[in-house]
Amino acid sequence: MGGNFSKSSADFVGYLEKENQGLEQQDMEHFFNQYGDEISAEAVIREIDGNTAKLEKHEPRFYSITISPSKYELQKLQNSSEDLKRYTRELMKDYVASFNREIKGRPVNIDDIKYYAKIEHQRTFKGTDFQVKENQPYATKILQLKTEIRNVQEGRAEGNIKKMKKEIAKLEKQAPHQQNGKRIVQGMRKDGNQSHIHIVVSRKDASNRFSLSPGSKYKASDVKLNGETVKRGFNRDKFFERAEKTFDKTFGYKRNFAETYKARKDFVKNPNLYFAALIKLPANEKALAFKMIAKTGLPIVPNIPVSQTQVALRVLKRLRRGAEIAIKSSSIGI
Repeated sequence: MGGNFSKSSADFVGYLEKENQGLEQQDMEHFFNQYGDEISAEAVIREIDGNTAKLEKHEPRFYSITISPSKYELQKLQNSSEDLKRYTRELMKDYVASFNREIKGRPVNIDDIKYYAKIEHQRTFKGTDFQVKENQPYATKILQLKTEIRNVQEGRAEGNIKKMKKEIAKLEKQAPHQQNGKRIVQGMRKDGNQSHIHIVVSRKDASNRFSLSPGSKYKASDVKLNGETVKRGFNRDKFFERAEKTFDKTFGYKRNFAETYKARKDFVKNPNLYFAALIKLPANEKALAFKMIAKTGLPIVPNIPVSQTQVALRVLKRLRRGAEIAIKSSSIGI
C-alpha cells in the first residue's frame, strides 16, 4: 500500500525467512510454488526481481497475499504443512480465475503467473488485535505506575513503591485478555496452532510481458482502447468466495454461518439480513456462531442508524437467550 515501492523483494523474502533461523535443515519450511518444493530464498528474489520489465518506479514489483485459516479451520487439517501447500495450489487457481483479463486471446491460467509461497507456524499479537486494544487501558495505567516508581527511586518524586507495585499486580490480573496467566501484550507469541501462508506473486506474468494487478480499482469491465475492446480488472469478491468454497471442498469443512464470507458482508452492508439469518439458525449452530463471534472479537452491533440499532439490540437479546439455552443443553466445546 502507498506510493513507495522497493526495487527488490529481498527485504520481504528475508522477513519470511525469520522462522528458519536456528533450525536444522530438515525442520525448515522452504518456499514452494505450483510445481516445486524446497525453493531457496535466493531463487525467489532472483525470479521476482528479474520479472519487472517496463514497470515504472511508482509501480509495485510484486504483491503479498496472506492466507490465515482460523483455529476452527486448522483443526480440520491432518498435516498442517502438506495440507496448506495443497490448499495454496488450489487457491492460486482461484486467484487467476478472478482476473478479467486475457493473454493471447484466452483467460489467464495458473501457468501465466509467477508466485512463491511459504508456510509459517508462529504468530504474535499485533496492536490491531482486539485483545491488545481492550487491554490497552490497563497497559497505560501500568506504564504510568512504573514511571512513578522510577521517579521515586531516582529521587524526583515521593510515593509508596510497595503500594504501587501491588496496584500493578492487581491491574495485570484484571486485564480482560490473558494467556497462560499473563496479560496479552503486543509482540507476545500466540498459543496453539498458528499456521498460515505468505505468498509473493509477481506483478508481471510469467512471460514478463503482461501486467496482472490484484490491486486494480476495476472490479471487472471491458473498455475501448485504440478501437479494440480490452478486458481489465480483478474481482476480489469472487476471489474471496472461491477461496472459502475451495477450502470447504478440499477438506470437507462444514462452515458455520458466522464464519462465512457472506455473513461478514451482510454484517457490514445489511445488518438486518445478518441478524435475521442468525435467528433462523438451529440451536446448536446458533450457540457455535456466538462462540465464534466472541472468540474473534467481532462487534455484535455494527455502526448502523439508531432505529436499526434498537431493533438489532432487541434481536440480540432474543439471540442470547436462545444461545445460552443451546450451550447448556449441548456438548459443544470450543
